Amino acid sequence: MVALPLLLFAGLAALFLSRLESGQDSQDIPSALIGTRAPTLSLAPLDGVAVPVLSDQAIAGRLTLVNVFASWCVPCRQEHPLILSLSKDRRLNLVGINYKDQPDKTRAFLDELGNPYAAIGADPKGRAAIDWGVYGIPESFLVAPDGTILYKRIGPFDEAALRNELEPAIVKALGGVP
Repeated sequence: MVALPLLLFAGLAALFLSRLESGQDSQDIPSALIGTRAPTLSLAPLDGVAVPVLSDQAIAGRLTLVNVFASWCVPCRQEHPLILSLSKDRRLNLVGINYKDQPDKTRAFLDELGNPYAAIGADPKGRAAIDWGVYGIPESFLVAPDGTILYKRIGPFDEAALRNELEPAIVKALGGVP
């Protein structure tokens, strides 16, 4: 009877190690939304933040990066300086979905680190995140001017991801023009 749990543990450990050594990247989780129309944005405003509420109109007609974030999310805090730098990229409209957060904590987060977003929508129950297929945060989506999702980043951006993933996706979306 003791052997069964031990064998089960050994099997799971072997599976885990084989996946770990396969070089498979956790960023490679496929998204069924790539190439489809972005979900409707019907979010609440984030009280006390001086930017428009995130809506379909806030992203219509522009190449947009939708960043899903929260003040309690440690990787969100880590990627925030890069998100701030992206806000200076005139090719992009940068907007945020504030996921399952408290408004006062979100305001403190943005006051401390800076607000890179042209529009923010509050998603206190996580319903919008479900519509967008969010696995965990941070996640970011590049949306074409016609509303098509072009690219999805699971997890925080780092310099390599900006250079090797997002930048080529932006250039491709703009018809090859850097």
